[in-house]
Amino acid sequence: MKNSKTEQLVIIAFFIALDVILTRFCSINTDILRIGFGFLPAAMVGIMYGPLWAGISYAIADVLGMMIFPSGAYFPGFTFTAFLTGLVYGLFLYKKELLTWKKILIPVLIVCMGINLFVDTLWLEILYGQGYLAIFPLRVIKCAVMVPIQTILIKIIWEKVIIRIKTGRQ
Repeated sequence: MKNSKTEQLVIIAFFIALDVILTRFCSINTDILRIGFGFLPAAMVGIMYGPLWAGISYAIADVLGMMIFPSGAYFPGFTFTAFLTGLVYGLFLYKKELLTWKKILIPVLIVCMGINLFVDTLWLEILYGQGYLAIFPLRVIKCAVMVPIQTILIKIIWEKVIIRIKTGRQ
């Protein structure tokens, strides 16, 4: 079933709002670490609408979340990271017939071990002036913990929630 443009826009807006809520209220935040579930809406938009929509929606969610619920100085590098994250999920998960564990694990590894670990750590070093190598070990541990969690949650949410909503099953 193909969504109308209006329906698509409403669903993407819902996921943007959900992202803001999950990131700002359902996350553990420190200056150098955020553990949360904000990746889920980005992954769902990537699966449903592709890389460009996922990247744009995740970047919009980052900007809106920072404007509505500021938690420090705004830094555009994190918005760029958000865009890249949505882009990766969309590139690897959009228009896949079946989302296998391997198909989900690849973008999660790229996002966690590439974008979050290296790029976000660089932004944190620029923003806070802390040495890259000083904050890197804690961020490695976070990524090691989050890779299986993200992989499992993306698969479960897609199969148990989103597909049921789309097909109208209870």
